[in-house]
Amino acid sequence: MRESVEALIGRVRTALGADWLPELYRTKVRTMRTRAYTLDIRGPERSPDILHTLLGIELKAGKRRFACPDLATARYIRIFARIGAAEFAIPYDISKISMIADELETSWQRTLLVASEVCSRRPPRSAALLITKLIGEMRSEIAEIGAGEPMPVFDTKTRQRKK
Repeated sequence: MRESVEALIGRVRTALGADWLPELYRTKVRTMRTRAYTLDIRGPERSPDILHTLLGIELKAGKRRFACPDLATARYIRIFARIGAAEFAIPYDISKISMIADELETSWQRTLLVASEVCSRRPPRSAALLITKLIGEMRSEIAEIGAGEPMPVFDTKTRQRKK
């Protein structure tokens, strides 16, 4: 008896546990101070490229190019371009982006590995369908979690002198 695609997605999510990409996004990114980022692409991009140009670092997704301040930010944005997320949060503290990008890229690669293991005895077309459904599930969960505010709120008082 063949398992349904939803059952296979459930197996992949169970195998990943806390390393499921939307769960990492929820627990690691959205718990800190972030800013919203809008990525204007039409759908999931299978192979977004990071370009080193004379003007700096850019992410090329499809026919669009997005300027990035540094390599860590380009790596971070590339993860969300792969799944076609239109809006997501970027950590405001740039020193944290590299570490989180590493974790998200590891999660992405583990997802692909676990999905290929789950579909090892299925036809290639079935494996491609599972990957497509997994990407759609990730995209919808990240959209559900949300991107937050366009700019973070600074509630701390900076005045040091007493009145």
